[in-house]
Amino acid sequence: MSTWPQQLGVLIKRAAEDILGSQKTIALTGAGISVESGIPDFRSAQGLWSRYDPEEYAHISAFRSNPAKVWRMLKEMMELVMSAEPNPAHFALAELEQMGLLSSVITQNVDGLHQRAGSKEVIEFHGSNQWLICLECGYRQEATSLSLEEVPPRCPNCGFILKPDVVFFGEPIPWEAQSKAYEGARTCKLVLVIGTSAVVYPAAEIPIVAKRNGAKVVEINMEPTTLTGSVSDYLLQGAAGKILPKIVEEVKERIS
Repeated sequence: MSTWPQQLGVLIKRAAEDILGSQKTIALTGAGISVESGIPDFRSAQGLWSRYDPEEYAHISAFRSNPAKVWRMLKEMMELVMSAEPNPAHFALAELEQMGLLSSVITQNVDGLHQRAGSKEVIEFHGSNQWLICLECGYRQEATSLSLEEVPPRCPNCGFILKPDVVFFGEPIPWEAQSKAYEGARTCKLVLVIGTSAVVYPAAEIPIVAKRNGAKVVEINMEPTTLTGSVSDYLLQGAAGKILPKIVEEVKERIS
């Protein structure tokens, strides 16, 4: 009989203790936390990049040269995201924040599921699908006002085609998001790395910066990553939607 579930139980208790012992904890989340909400990782076999070449559909130069073509992919992506619901992992992080045990969530996701689960301090490193922006005049509107039957949408101010307010390849990370994320990494005592392979930079530097400044790094991932055994202190291997609620249960037991 495998001892892995028992080992995982020990690590769940350890994570709860580390959260309670930390003066400041942040979370870095990636596509893996939203897979359980029905949003495939773009890089997975079922993801968008298996059918749409990122250079052809997700680079800012591609959008500028042929926005109508890119919007064919964007329509599919937005329909998927808009139909998704937060899962237990999102709710667990929101609960940790409400308990005063999580300072912020830095997310590489653009789906808005952390906010919908109740998290307040969310740093959207790669922007948000919840907003549309005009690259010509700066006009912004909520994506929920968009009829996906009428794409590509046009700016009511200048007539240019609107773009989701997400970071395309070739675009810089929003300055405010990057500044807040790195400040959190430099000042935290614990970072939870959840559902990310930590290979996309500059977001992948966040746990490294935290570690360099003396923080513990705890991974919750389905598989080991480049951080495992080098940057992270330990890995809780499995689905975030199952592991994070268990950690919250352990935290509650210790403070009740």
